Amino acid sequence: RGKFMDPTGDLLLKHWPLLQKDFTVAEGRAVSVAGNRIAGIFAPGEPLPAAAEVIDAGGKLLMPGLVDGHTHCCQQLLRGSVADEYPMIWTRILVPFESNLQPEDSYVSGQLACLEMIKYGTTSFADSGGVFMHRVADAAMESGMRAAIAKSTMDMGNAITGAMKETREEAVARTEELYRAYNGSGEARIRIFFAIRQVMTCTPELIGMVRDRAAALHTGIHAHLCEHRDEVSFCLQHYHMRPAEFLDSLGVLGPNLLTAHNVLLSEHDIRIMAERGVKVIHCPRCNLSNHGFPKTPQLLEAGASVGLGTDGAAPNNADLFEEMKALRYGSQAFWGLASFDPVVMTCKMLLRMATQGGANALGRGDELGTIEAGKLADMILVDIGQPHVTPTQNLLNTLVCAAGGRDVTDSIINGKVVMRNRQVLTLDEEKIMADAKQHMREILSRIRG
Repeated sequence: RGKFMDPTGDLLLKHWPLLQKDFTVAEGRAVSVAGNRIAGIFAPGEPLPAAAEVIDAGGKLLMPGLVDGHTHCCQQLLRGSVADEYPMIWTRILVPFESNLQPEDSYVSGQLACLEMIKYGTTSFADSGGVFMHRVADAAMESGMRAAIAKSTMDMGNAITGAMKETREEAVARTEELYRAYNGSGEARIRIFFAIRQVMTCTPELIGMVRDRAAALHTGIHAHLCEHRDEVSFCLQHYHMRPAEFLDSLGVLGPNLLTAHNVLLSEHDIRIMAERGVKVIHCPRCNLSNHGFPKTPQLLEAGASVGLGTDGAAPNNADLFEEMKALRYGSQAFWGLASFDPVVMTCKMLLRMATQGGANALGRGDELGTIEAGKLADMILVDIGQPHVTPTQNLLNTLVCAAGGRDVTDSIINGKVVMRNRQVLTLDEEKIMADAKQHMREILSRIRG
């Protein structure tokens, strides 16, 4: 349904510096796209295929699209509401807000989220869910983005959970309805995951049902895990296990599980999660401002797949370049300086998290995350011909430490040009921002009575 200017999807991008699959930069490469996949990569001097459209170099780096491994599209209209607030904002601010959303609020919020993500260089995202996620799926399809979308799932908690609390049968049935309606839609860009909002609001019975239905439908599970110490305390008091151990006892830890935050993991948690192939997502700016320093070096040492997420617009923005910086400097301060380790979090490692790590979390690590022949054509162009980037003695390092999402000029998703020269082609930016302002006013009016 998007207004793509390249209906054939046949592209040739030539004379670019290219971020290769080993995360080194090669000069003067060309990349051809046939349909929705990368058809070939060509070195200087090699003959190039014909294409319906040729995009020539202009001081830009061609790199894989970024993947936001954990976001909340339905919280887009919460921007500015949680800074300087004491924990837990989840029960005091986020859930009451989401419980008052109507379907059209979720749609407009989803449109705004996709618009922002595209302009920051994100081509795929995983949303852990709200109430009316079919409208977020509609927005994602229209935007041209790739997504793994879940519906928020909880069956216990106090009255504050409002419209988000259901019986376990209702929660699972409604996710299955979403799956039947949208999984594989949008030229197979949209996938539907199940969700475990968190262990404090999901009974063991609901978690078991989610485990079984996700396995039967061969899809993923998106969960918040070890985000806050209250969650750890709750599990120890009620189940005499830490959250990761509790999920493991229920048979949930596995390759199809995406866990967000992962701040308060024990060494034992890290070992079993790595052994089970769980996909770990950090949200550095959100976590550093509220919960603490994740044990990222230990997770990587254990062999876990680690990606990055923004946690939505309520705490900050959708710029994954900023998440890379926050994790780099936070890790340096907490883990590096203590032992005089200057490379505790390398730039190459962070770029891998923001691309391949997120692709793994979406269950598409074999199709996304790097620019290789045969993979899906999700790529972005970054303007490196700017005084804060050029000249540089190491472009990779400068990309992480100095560049940002606003330096992304073009985006190609599923072989189609979605943004050209900072102009998003699939969404009406002016209308979406005007609609979002109106819906924010209406939501706040309902909340305040």
